[in-house]
Amino acid sequence: MRRAFVCHTLSRTLAALAVTASAAWLAACTVGPDYQRPQADVPPAWQTDSYWRVGVPSHAPISPDWWQAFGDTTLDTLETQALAQNQTLAAASAHYEQAKATLATTRAQQTPEVDLNASASRFRISRSRPQTNYATPTMSTVQNNLQLGPSINYDTDLFGRIRRQVEGAAASAQQSADDLANARLVLTTDLATSYFSLRELDAEIDVLNQSVTLQQKALDYVTSQHDLGAVSGLDVLQQKSLLDSTRVQAQLLLNQRAQFEHAIAALVGVPAPQFAIAPRALDAKLPAIALGVPSDVLQRRPDVASAERAMAAANAQIGVAKAAFFPSLTLTPSIGWESTQFASLLSAPTLMWTLGAAAGQVLFDGGRRAANVQFASEGYKATQATYRQTVLNAFQQVQDGITGLSVLDGAAKESHAAVADAQHLLALANDRYSGGLVAYLDVITAQQSLLNSERQDVQIRGQQMTLAVSLVKALGGGWDAGADVAGLSSPKDATRQDSKQQDSKQADSKQALAPAR
Repeated sequence: MRRAFVCHTLSRTLAALAVTASAAWLAACTVGPDYQRPQADVPPAWQTDSYWRVGVPSHAPISPDWWQAFGDTTLDTLETQALAQNQTLAAASAHYEQAKATLATTRAQQTPEVDLNASASRFRISRSRPQTNYATPTMSTVQNNLQLGPSINYDTDLFGRIRRQVEGAAASAQQSADDLANARLVLTTDLATSYFSLRELDAEIDVLNQSVTLQQKALDYVTSQHDLGAVSGLDVLQQKSLLDSTRVQAQLLLNQRAQFEHAIAALVGVPAPQFAIAPRALDAKLPAIALGVPSDVLQRRPDVASAERAMAAANAQIGVAKAAFFPSLTLTPSIGWESTQFASLLSAPTLMWTLGAAAGQVLFDGGRRAANVQFASEGYKATQATYRQTVLNAFQQVQDGITGLSVLDGAAKESHAAVADAQHLLALANDRYSGGLVAYLDVITAQQSLLNSERQDVQIRGQQMTLAVSLVKALGGGWDAGADVAGLSSPKDATRQDSKQQDSKQADSKQALAPAR
């Protein structure tokens, strides 16, 4: 008895070891290439000039609510409304939820499927049916057939086809999360760009209205001088022509402003006829933007992260395609009861069971599997090229913003001086005309010069605001690639995390830049 017990225990131990070894072997048999994030050519530093200085702290992150740095309460309200009501963002959020559901469905393939089957039938056997034994006469009978029992269907995933599918689905879900973050960034920056363009037009319209007031006073003065016979009608007509032209320009700008207002309405999810923004001069401040080093862009931009996750998903598809070359093994055990009567259905004599497995191997398919592998491999190459181009575009957009803000800073200083010179010129021209030293055409020219200088000054101010928004967008707008979406991590994510940590260490050895003030 003791010997039998020892033999039984030993057999159970050996069976457990065999199952463990088999599981380890199956886990190791995952065909296809393991994903390795490609290296991108990262410049050591940005091209800067005296407009930029070393930022403190060197890695001050951009806030997710970055628009609050502009200090405009109306913009803050619009951004909050857009995040809550924009339909494009809602669609991106729904696509992300779909991706998570797809991942859950794919992961479920790794577990056995258990089904409960039940059937009940009553049938009559024909007396005239073909005989299987001539010694036994056939008879007509009426019977019940009752069956009840669970069945199991389990794909052993010998060569990692399902594991690669899970890997690809996880990468696609992470890509969808990055796409959602990018949709949020695009929405908020587009809204801010339209808003500052509208405010720039408000400031420009205000300049024109002030010019209309000034030119109307000049017209009244010239008209009174004409009525006294001191000047000719030519002076009156010249001043009236300039006044009419300025009024026309103001009317045309109102149409442009309305278009920006309607665009903002669509972004915040409000019908355009029910939306309006009260005119106000451009008074938002230009915030300091910490650039960091070029390698930070790879961590800050969700579109770069999305392109990298697309590569991971495409790489997993190569493994799925290669797994088709190897055999598949499906286990289908079942147990249940079968009887002709309900009363005896669950009794021991009615018990039945099966132990089964199905193995399959394609011998010839005309090159279909090889073509699928080639298709997946070329798809990976395409996503790799897209990733590298996305990185190049990111560096270009940041450098464009740096260069543009530097140029506009110098232009703004020159523009302020031009406005002061034009104001002095107009005052001098009016004095000289009143003294009879110059023709009225000099006054007209001075008025036009002041109007052009003031319009140019507010246009440059508006360009600075919109370009600052573009730079924030190019830098990622406060998004952080280190913030993984909960529930989407997998063993294959280790490569992604390692590359993030390596990039972060490289960035920590450098310092950030911010505009000099």
